[in-house]
Amino acid sequence: MRRVLRRATGSLGEGKRYAKIETGFAWLRLIGAAMVVVEHSFPLVRPAEIGMFPERWNLSPGYFALMAFFAMSGYQIADSWHRDASWWRYLLKRALRIWPPLLVVVMITTFVIGPLVTVLSPAEYWGNHGTWGYIVNNAGLYTLQHNLPGVFVDNPYPWSVNGSIWTLPMETTGYLIVLAAGLAGVLGRGRIALFAVLAVFVVLDGFGQARVGYNGVFGGVLSLPLAPLVAYMVPFVLGMIFFSYRDRIRFRPLVAYGLCALYLIANFTPPLEPAARFVLPLAAGYGAVTWAHHWPRRLAGYDEWVYGSYGMYIWGMPVQQLYVLAGVRDPWLLMALAVPTAYLAGLLSWRLVEKPTQQLRSYLRPPVAQELLPHPRRHVSQRLRYSGDLRDEVPGRAAPVRAEVPRRAD
Repeated sequence: MRRVLRRATGSLGEGKRYAKIETGFAWLRLIGAAMVVVEHSFPLVRPAEIGMFPERWNLSPGYFALMAFFAMSGYQIADSWHRDASWWRYLLKRALRIWPPLLVVVMITTFVIGPLVTVLSPAEYWGNHGTWGYIVNNAGLYTLQHNLPGVFVDNPYPWSVNGSIWTLPMETTGYLIVLAAGLAGVLGRGRIALFAVLAVFVVLDGFGQARVGYNGVFGGVLSLPLAPLVAYMVPFVLGMIFFSYRDRIRFRPLVAYGLCALYLIANFTPPLEPAARFVLPLAAGYGAVTWAHHWPRRLAGYDEWVYGSYGMYIWGMPVQQLYVLAGVRDPWLLMALAVPTAYLAGLLSWRLVEKPTQQLRSYLRPPVAQELLPHPRRHVSQRLRYSGDLRDEVPGRAAPVRAEVPRRAD
């Protein structure tokens, strides 16, 4: 019995010392989204600078945050499949998560921001195929379009209205990997095969050589650059492994800090620098999952205020471009203005768009939940096995074991 409870709820004393893991993930995603906004503040006013640090350092807090994002997604999306292994419900849940906020930011950008700031006349703007293509292509995810006719063309960074959404096709690819792994039984008894999947991506990443400010040597398919895709799938699959072996892995903060230190040492030591790209996803991924497990309990209870990370991420660059259009040319001032504004935009996205659409998941509960309810005398291990299916999946509600947290993206 004790072992069953440990596997279902984690360490018996952990709940008293730390917040629930979904709270940790929510905070980490919000911090990561803020780091991305901070990182974008530099190239948006000084295009020659790829981030807040010199390019020769090959060091980017935003890139580290994206690696952590993908690891957390791998962990949480594998958890979602584990709780309900239905391919069609899984796909509907993923669609409800990623599309509504994206469509809202795309349409507001097209129908509100675009007409107000474009250098074209109204007739030219609305008669341009690119205006309508911006909606259709971005809704397709794998056919992203970054420009709106005449919008932000006089800004120092005129090449993208919303460059943040470039990672969303990669996130969607990760969803498909989880689906394929789940259907193949790799997320169950065949979990050892996940290491083979990880090895393939690690090898490809070594050849692709994607890094901060450089998309590598693989080229792309549609709007999907392949080398960055491979690079981000390394932490994503690591996250899947961390979830699948959560009953055996000890997530220790000291190890997480040690891996981060090892990455910095390798990155700044010329003989070890090639190894830094392989340490980075492990440091970011293990660190994110570990810190989520050990999130301070005193920071619990603010979930409604930290679930806006996805909205903050996809609204960050349009907000920054508007500030730049208004004349802001100092990256630190842009950062100071854009971070709180993007946070507010993300909070509104969560409360007005994401939370209502997430509540539609109540219609996607697996049938087994109803079958178990009338049988309170079933063996406790079987009830615990399905406890994730019995509770409401909408974040912010009470849950007996674990709740699925809104993710970024991205």
